Amino acid sequence: MSKIQDALSKLQRDRGSNPSGKSRVQSQESVEPFARAVDRLEVPVKVDGSKRRAHYYGGQLLSVDRDRLRAAGLLAPESQERKLADEYRQIKRPLINNAIGRGSEPIERGNLLMVASAITGEGKTFTCINLCLSIATEKDWSVLLIDADCAKPHVSRLFDIENAPGLLDALRDHDLKLESLVCPTDVPGLSVLPAGGRDEHAAELLASARMESLCQQLSKADPKRMIVFDSSPLLQTTEAPVLATHVGQIVVVVQADKTSQQRVTAALSKLHPEASISLILNQAKGATEDAYGYGSYYGKEYGQDATDIERDHGQRD
Repeated sequence: MSKIQDALSKLQRDRGSNPSGKSRVQSQESVEPFARAVDRLEVPVKVDGSKRRAHYYGGQLLSVDRDRLRAAGLLAPESQERKLADEYRQIKRPLINNAIGRGSEPIERGNLLMVASAITGEGKTFTCINLCLSIATEKDWSVLLIDADCAKPHVSRLFDIENAPGLLDALRDHDLKLESLVCPTDVPGLSVLPAGGRDEHAAELLASARMESLCQQLSKADPKRMIVFDSSPLLQTTEAPVLATHVGQIVVVVQADKTSQQRVTAALSKLHPEASISLILNQAKGATEDAYGYGSYYGKEYGQDATDIERDHGQRD
């Protein structure tokens, strides 16, 4: 059993004593060997401004170049597409059910979803892109991918909209309408909001009343639109824990056999104890090379304090 599986088992044992059942941590294992660190990627996606803009969004129309994304390791090779698509169907279904209350009470702001990780290089942006593409195939749902990684706006860079106005601009300028900055794509049901102009006070902007108001508007404007925030890492920035306070669901991506128990528990300790949290175990290996796994973990305490990350940096994951 890997260190991350040990950590999840510990979370399950520790949190089993929670009588309220309000705090929930789910784990969804994704076996995919294709995610790579996005920090070094510069893969522009073609933009065709001559096409009509979709829906009511005011940003430029983006054309999603799947071949370039695949070459960059952000989509599965064609031979593996069906397997990965099936895996993301398993991942998205409970997230959608949480948003609409199918099988249980709907989660407040359940259609606002944040995807984060403990540190960089764990497949967070890979997960964001593939999850959004999967949600976009739903008959009754659309999805807005928001680049909220203010320090390293990977999504904006991938779609060649790094210099376009976006989230941070809307937070600075109350006269800007957020929807006017959203870029539709040629993938039906998928749109993208850039991070916007850099700001050294990004954490304060995300903690502002303006951000709370925008999130409230996004959640209520279309209950069948999932808003997916690509967040910065929980242990390396102050923005991620702040962003987590505005959303209804949080997905934490963990790389199997790499992310240590200390990092997982430290990252989870940054989140509210009663938050709805899903864990995606990325690049997990089962009984066979292409085996898939799925499970749920519940708990009460996140365990190790974030200060333990300093000692953990010197350990082999």
